[in-house]
Amino acid sequence: MASEQLTEYERKRLQNIKRNDEVFASLKILSKASDLSAAGKRQKVETKSYKVSPQKKVKSETPVVIRRSLRTRGMPPDSKGLTDHFAHSDNKNSKSFSLEESSFPDVSGPISFKDAYADRSESGSDRSLMDAILSVAKQHHGGLIEEKADRVLDIEKKPRVAVCVKPECDENLSEKCDLGSLVKDFDGSKACKDEFSGKHDACSSDLMKGVVKTEKSEHGSHVDLGSLTLKPNNIARLMPGKILIVKFFPSNDMRMIMAGNKYGNVGFWNLNPMQEGEDGIYLYRTHTGPISGIVVQQSCLSKIFTSCYDGFIRLMDVEKEVFDLVHSSEYAIYSLSQNPNNLNTLYFSEGQGGLNIWDVRTKKSTTECRVHEARINTIDFNSQNLSIMASSSSDGTACLWDLRRMHTHKPEPLKILSHKKAVHAAYFSPSGKYLATTSYDDNVGILSGVNFEDTSMIHHNNQTGRWLSSFRAAWGWDDSYVFIGNMRRGVDVISPALRITIKTLQSPHMSAIPYRFHAHPYEVGMLAGATSGGQVYVWTSSQESAEEQ
Repeated sequence: MASEQLTEYERKRLQNIKRNDEVFASLKILSKASDLSAAGKRQKVETKSYKVSPQKKVKSETPVVIRRSLRTRGMPPDSKGLTDHFAHSDNKNSKSFSLEESSFPDVSGPISFKDAYADRSESGSDRSLMDAILSVAKQHHGGLIEEKADRVLDIEKKPRVAVCVKPECDENLSEKCDLGSLVKDFDGSKACKDEFSGKHDACSSDLMKGVVKTEKSEHGSHVDLGSLTLKPNNIARLMPGKILIVKFFPSNDMRMIMAGNKYGNVGFWNLNPMQEGEDGIYLYRTHTGPISGIVVQQSCLSKIFTSCYDGFIRLMDVEKEVFDLVHSSEYAIYSLSQNPNNLNTLYFSEGQGGLNIWDVRTKKSTTECRVHEARINTIDFNSQNLSIMASSSSDGTACLWDLRRMHTHKPEPLKILSHKKAVHAAYFSPSGKYLATTSYDDNVGILSGVNFEDTSMIHHNNQTGRWLSSFRAAWGWDDSYVFIGNMRRGVDVISPALRITIKTLQSPHMSAIPYRFHAHPYEVGMLAGATSGGQVYVWTSSQESAEEQ
């Protein structure tokens, strides 16, 4: 009866719908569409993460007082108003209260591991981390394996590729060119005062002459880029917030990541924890600002220096279980490094272009001078001529310096590489033959030649925006490749010889943009990258993984 009341158009419409449903059912389009939609969704990878014990709220012991007006209490109104004492106390209470600042230990002195460790729960313990570091440090000193320690120390002083590099005039200047002490002597900046009495021009009348001499050597890459893979178990959220520095622990006996973020946290991730069931992640809060540098004392691996924008340099002494205060400055410290030729000194930048050379033993500065017009972002040393130092600055320049001349009143650079915008990094290659710079002008600069006289610019998009830290190109395990992040969640591989990007490392497990990198100094094919979300990705060689299995 209902069908008789339908019009001709409605009956035809129902027939068309029925026919279309039969066609879709025969082609199985709906089922294929649902399968395609499920395959297109990114699968969330469960990664390791740091643990922070929840802070208990402090219950107030002050009894709760119910406020009642004078009218409800049957009292006449008070025309005098509030007293000065009440108004003054109300202003004090109106300030915001930060639980993190109140719980942070005294920053002006040493901080114990117990106070700095983030996971203070009953099950949380950093004993495994301390045992692992002490064990490696003992082997490094020769306490367990004397022969192995000698081999490691020998590796540290030799280039990681077959390149012969000869420094000139080191023998004549080894006894004469001690750095003189310098004092602050002018308005708002740090001047250099010469107290050097020896002769230093005997072998280097020309600054650019005899910086580094190289001999030609044919060598290829030590790693196959196609074998680099990213596995889910090599991904971890090491700390909250933006990571500013990431490094491998310098040992071939332990695979461990060290990182620092913008909140003053220093984190460690042991990729091969000693005990089963542990994630190997340990987090400490040692500073009150962004971490700018992490340096492991090569003569004693159980001592780790950290620097921060808050002007503090701390020494993490694993044996004493304390973060000791080494140096405090009224200026921000933007970078930290150590010369492998002199393990008793720290090189760090403070303020706008200031360079400070600090003697750890005497706890005094031996050199203070202003070498740039803006903050110094990185400090690095040539592996074959440790008297040559490279610095990058936000003033748009990267400079090469002769440390034997840093004691003069106004030190002159050996070489200046100018960019149009800030230079965020300048690192020597493992052999010391090249220098790679990274600038915000969308260029990666390569300095080469006997005296770094050849300059080439490789275009690369370095615009990271406000939410990411700047890209910093890092060398791999030899002079063949430079690794730098891109805005497509990948890692671009640049060939200095070809002056182009030859490959991009990508993985479906990458959920963020990596911008800071470090290649393991002793394990070829192991590369670490850090992101603004606190994640660390470790790329490994598939050939190495197959050999381990």
